[in-house]
Amino acid sequence: MMKKNIIKVAFVLLVLSTMCSCKKYLDVVPDNVPTIESAFTMRTQAQKFLFTCYSYMPKEGDLTDDPGILAGDEIWDQPLKGAYFQIARGFQKVSSPYGDRWTNLYRALRDCNIFLENVGKVPDLDEEERRRWISEVKFLKAYYHFYLVRMYGPVPIIKNNLSIDADPDMMRVKRDPVDSCFSYITSQIDEAVESLPLTVVNPTTEAGRITQPIALALKAKVLVTAASPLFNGNAEQARLKNADGTALFNPVYSKVKWDSAAVACKKAIDLCHSVGMKLYTFNPDFQQYNITPTTKTQMSIRNSFAEKWNSEIIWANTQTLPAVTTLQTLAATWWDPTMLDISSIRGELSPPLKIAEMFYSRNGVPITEDKTWNYNNRYSLRTAQENEKLSIRKDYETAQLNFDREPRFYADLGFDGGIWYGQGKYDDSQELFYLQAKFKQRNGAGKANFSTVTGYYIKKYVHYQNVIVGTTCSTNPFPWPIIRLSDLYLLYAEAQNESEATPSEETFKYINLVRERAGLNSVQSSWTNFSTNPEKFSSTSGMREIIHKERLIELAFESQRLWDLRRWKEAAKELNTSITSWDMGQEAAVGYYRPVSLFNQTFASKDYFWPISEANITANRNLVQNLGW
Repeated sequence: MMKKNIIKVAFVLLVLSTMCSCKKYLDVVPDNVPTIESAFTMRTQAQKFLFTCYSYMPKEGDLTDDPGILAGDEIWDQPLKGAYFQIARGFQKVSSPYGDRWTNLYRALRDCNIFLENVGKVPDLDEEERRRWISEVKFLKAYYHFYLVRMYGPVPIIKNNLSIDADPDMMRVKRDPVDSCFSYITSQIDEAVESLPLTVVNPTTEAGRITQPIALALKAKVLVTAASPLFNGNAEQARLKNADGTALFNPVYSKVKWDSAAVACKKAIDLCHSVGMKLYTFNPDFQQYNITPTTKTQMSIRNSFAEKWNSEIIWANTQTLPAVTTLQTLAATWWDPTMLDISSIRGELSPPLKIAEMFYSRNGVPITEDKTWNYNNRYSLRTAQENEKLSIRKDYETAQLNFDREPRFYADLGFDGGIWYGQGKYDDSQELFYLQAKFKQRNGAGKANFSTVTGYYIKKYVHYQNVIVGTTCSTNPFPWPIIRLSDLYLLYAEAQNESEATPSEETFKYINLVRERAGLNSVQSSWTNFSTNPEKFSSTSGMREIIHKERLIELAFESQRLWDLRRWKEAAKELNTSITSWDMGQEAAVGYYRPVSLFNQTFASKDYFWPISEANITANRNLVQNLGW
């Protein structure tokens, strides 16, 4: 296949100089490598090609590279913020689609295949290491195919590269049925697992390299996705066929897919446990400070995401360190009233009111069904008391919506009157930072270079040890978590619930572990004692709704909501509503705490999948376009 090796390999150029300890690990093949043979003449060159295969990984946490942040309804920003925000506003197009990954990920698959075809030629490569590298690249092939399927649905499977003298007709590939895509993805992971290490040997130089827990966790997510309504028995996609009549979706629902997903999730969980992974809990190293259980719970939630390489991080992307640093400054607000002249702190990534309302009450049930929570008066005013001072500034008047909420509400969100723990103040028996977010207040709208649009802020993104020094804000970087153990627990609970006739103790066990870390009682206790629908958890459909809500809350702002709403086929319901905010132009509480519509989102059935670029359709007439585009 590779007789004519004068063809140069095209490589993606990445700016890696800011990757700290990961710089060496992420070096890619230089531009002046003239031939394929040169790239595989020795171990050092082959390793650079290996890292080229890694370099195509989408950068989760990067506003310019991650659709999960701005392409849905979880975060709102100023108009024309970027390509993915255009998708959220309903402006997707078939000519140069926003966020198009087709060409780049197929280039990645080509380079992965080149590596697999040639790594056997490297003379000074230890066989055990060779097997590990091969497994890593097979995993990457699976991941890149999976990313394509989530975006586009059925895609052409690229098992091997074509010979350079292949018939041109062979190069005009067709889309493979979506079940075949998922089967190929899981087969690649299965082939990879055995030769992957349980953990990385040297975290300093190998952080982010693929391990067995990562592989099994991704397989679990792949199979849960394959079993979900968007891909499992989706009759609305029955008309999507290749030109030769090959159906690309099976419209018949299969429970077996959920059975397989449940098995895969449990296997991944057991392996993660065997290497010491567990849900993170906050144990500060500054024992000189007073930390109450309330603060510890909030910090266990907040740091499970933002504390790098903590005990529940299964997989994180080390390439995202610079992007996450930028994200922190865009999410941060001026928490310190003595430091109000720092241009990098903007507070512009704003959760809409619908997201603030999504979190549970303090009783662990939705505020719409908590019989002790006054939902109809959620926009009325209330003043914080002494016993609420760790969440809301004592004697501060704010909306009823911000009171009596679960710990994740206070851990993830900043708001007018809300306490902002950390950032240099760690003794919660003393006065802590709090926000003032009405018009022209220090955290409000109406000032130059400050563009919050809803009145809520994403505290979850901001590492609690970031501090303002002089005219700058120090930032503690962390790699963006792709899969956390809590994510895997909830995937397992979801798969178990769909696999069984009625919810079982195994289903409750894993969702309740997540809730326990979040400071909540069990599903059974919370719904029985506080819900207007106390039997909800007893049925598969009721438990499905509970698990979905739990995922949306636990994984809020982590690039999960967009994909979950799509695979559940719930995006059409959630993304056809109004994006609302507080009335940001008001100085008085009575005027500020009124919902204002910012934008009316629209989402059609065609929006469940990205369009394939018209240029790709024109170049390859065997490709059929997604329905509606």
